[in-house]
Amino acid sequence: MTETAGPDKVASAEQIGLSAREAQAPPPRDVASWARKVDRLEVDQREGVRGTNVAGRRLMGPVQGFGTMWQKTYRMKAGSQIEPDHAIAVWKEHFPEFWPKGNRFAGAFGGINPGDVALLDLAIGGGVKLSTGVFVLYADHESFTLMTPQGHMFAGWITFSAEREGDETIVQAQVLIRANDPLYELAMMLGGHAKEDKFWAATLTTLGERLGVPDPKVDTKSTCVDSRRQWRHAHNIWHNSMVRSVGQTIAAPVTGVSRALRRDKPAT
Repeated sequence: MTETAGPDKVASAEQIGLSAREAQAPPPRDVASWARKVDRLEVDQREGVRGTNVAGRRLMGPVQGFGTMWQKTYRMKAGSQIEPDHAIAVWKEHFPEFWPKGNRFAGAFGGINPGDVALLDLAIGGGVKLSTGVFVLYADHESFTLMTPQGHMFAGWITFSAEREGDETIVQAQVLIRANDPLYELAMMLGGHAKEDKFWAATLTTLGERLGVPDPKVDTKSTCVDSRRQWRHAHNIWHNSMVRSVGQTIAAPVTGVSRALRRDKPAT
């Protein structure tokens, strides 16, 4: 089931800002679950993905994005026999296995931990893979949150969680995003939103099957929380990973030949 709501009012900076007392408060007990602040992403090459358009990029929250801001929630009932901690443990340990076919998630060797950077190859059609990545902003035994870098389709984050509602466990993925630039915004208007919903519904369905949920069903709720487009961030298109990935795909044969010629060239 899919539900879409119209624009809501967005809290002002004053409403969401920390008070002086809160700013001076001691660090929370879950401070170890948060990633340390980073200026630019650093990542090593990993097997199975191209691994481009990530290193040196800055993180992008919804404030830095271009398009209309959306909150999307994908929820699945996992029944009474599955504990939330178990659902999250399985999700974190096997995260790449739940993605739809044709998409690749190459995380760090230690799994999903705060501060890790994962490399992504996403199928966008025509045999082209969009190469980008995500940053693990938060992770504990109840939830984990991924944040996007410059050039990603979205500026924002997605949180995966599980909790008890009555005697039943609910597994959920929730995103708060803007399209990163005008080209991505156009793509979202021309079917991108539906494709995104299908992606995460399929992911939760596969997770439900792994958890042993009979006939898992995913409910989707989409709410436009800010209908404005932030034209001051239109320059984000410079980092557009889709454009760069297409160029890298086209250039790959030439680059490969060039490297082979340099390798075979006799030393002088």
